Amino acid sequence: MFRLAARLIAPVANYAAVVHGLRVILRHRSLAYELAQRELRSQYAGQIIGAWWAATHPLFLMVLYVAVFAFVFKVKLDPILNVPRDYTCYLLAGLVPWLCVQQCIARAPSVLISQASLVKQVVFPLEVLPVSAVATNLVFLAVGLIVLVLYVVSTQGGLPWTYILLPILITLQISLMLGLSYALAAIGVFLRDVKDLVQIFSTAGVYLMPIFFLPQWVPDPLRPFMYLNPFSYMGWCYQDVLYYGRIEHPWAWPVFGCIALGCYAMGFRVFAWLRPQFGNAL
Repeated sequence: MFRLAARLIAPVANYAAVVHGLRVILRHRSLAYELAQRELRSQYAGQIIGAWWAATHPLFLMVLYVAVFAFVFKVKLDPILNVPRDYTCYLLAGLVPWLCVQQCIARAPSVLISQASLVKQVVFPLEVLPVSAVATNLVFLAVGLIVLVLYVVSTQGGLPWTYILLPILITLQISLMLGLSYALAAIGVFLRDVKDLVQIFSTAGVYLMPIFFLPQWVPDPLRPFMYLNPFSYMGWCYQDVLYYGRIEHPWAWPVFGCIALGCYAMGFRVFAWLRPQFGNAL
């Protein structure tokens, strides 16, 4: 066990895993795209509005959270806090990326199980299955960002300069989701309970991040748990870009970058290590 842990955290090996994983993804990008399209079509097959549900679902969740916290609970941001925009914008800035991650990790443990026939094929590149699942869930991110951009433009008359940093954040988030998907998909083949554990966390996770509240609202005894949550740093980075219009949390950016790239490297290595046993387990 200790030897395995040492191998997984070796920096050189992790760098090699990143490079190898990127090569595999680029080599089979067309296949991953086709699988993502097929999954979207099959997921909503036979329904009246079909794949439009992929956009309707995140829209409904965003409207629900905004209605509950901004209008029912009437949460307000005190002007003395030097906040540039209203509470709805603050909520959406952290909620939009989390909804994408939430859907991704909830789906990841069953990615390989649901494609058991492909997993048992010797020549099929299994690495594309988690990639296609991540690509499918990017619909949540795209829809949410479009809604948020339209809201900011309509209420503020324009966008802050920090929106040009969105490609960097999206790239890091994709790396994070790929790493989680690789690890959860591989482990889920052997431990079927992972799916239920992840669903519990994904449901509670939205309340463990600074999405509905400012960090200073958290009581001091509970504040360390917020900083121990790796997804909090993703939320702070997105809030810098989408809400504050300035780098309000400079320390969150390198932390989130290290977490995202490290998670991708570790996830891919776990997937590669367990891959030879997938066929027997399924």
